[in-house]
Amino acid sequence: MVRDVGRVRRAWHWNTPRPHTWPEQGPVVPVPATDLGWARAEPVRSIRWLIQRALLLPFTEAMVHPKVEGREFVRDLERPVIFAANHSSHADTSLILHSLTDAARDRTVVAAAADYWFKHPLLGNVVSLFLNTFPFSRTGGAQAQLHSSSQLLKSGWNLVLFPEGSRSPDGRIQEFKPGVGYLAKETGTPVVPVHIQGAFQVMPRHQPLPVPGKVRVRIGKPMTPEPKEGTREFTARVEKAVRTLSADSRQPDVQGTWIERWRATKPRELRYEGNGS
Repeated sequence: MVRDVGRVRRAWHWNTPRPHTWPEQGPVVPVPATDLGWARAEPVRSIRWLIQRALLLPFTEAMVHPKVEGREFVRDLERPVIFAANHSSHADTSLILHSLTDAARDRTVVAAAADYWFKHPLLGNVVSLFLNTFPFSRTGGAQAQLHSSSQLLKSGWNLVLFPEGSRSPDGRIQEFKPGVGYLAKETGTPVVPVHIQGAFQVMPRHQPLPVPGKVRVRIGKPMTPEPKEGTREFTARVEKAVRTLSADSRQPDVQGTWIERWRATKPRELRYEGNGS
């Protein structure tokens, strides 16, 4: 008995401080995030069209009057695309939506950081109403979000994606994460590189409100993965294209030659199928 008491005493650690309260037990399995399908259905789509036309787009135009280059490549999209853009400001999303045509904007969803915008359900719902966002994980365990993204692309929606994962702390482009390459390879979706210049000066990190400034949005030619090109290799090629668009002069390799831009602006002929009788 004396030996048992000694063992208990040695294992008890009498001098160890005890916590006053124990932490609350968290859920074993996190609650899966919704893909906010209601934001892509009527009448919400019509309400968002009114909000963007009456508030978002005029405000963006009045504040920065962005110069847009390459809009002809997204004027009449034959299939869904992924818009891969650099990310330095909260203003990036509204600038991209402002740069698209009405038809492309109406069929575009925006991947937003799940741990930032959807931490509070009310904020997430408001942002989804204005910008048609859906939660996208940037901290790991993103398989479900990648699956949701691929389903949206396969359903005919364009996707705005910021491959850097978070806003740049100094305005310079950071390394792209391979999610954009995975989605392009998984769904066979073309990637349209986009570079936004000046957004960091308009609304950098930790600045709650934008200020007037000079902004340029450059849209490049759609890119597709090569048959034997890996996910990371294609992601690196997309990153290189976005960096190339940041140059002061025009970049024909990424923006297209004048002939390619002219062909992109040419109206498509409507084809009607019938028996000819």
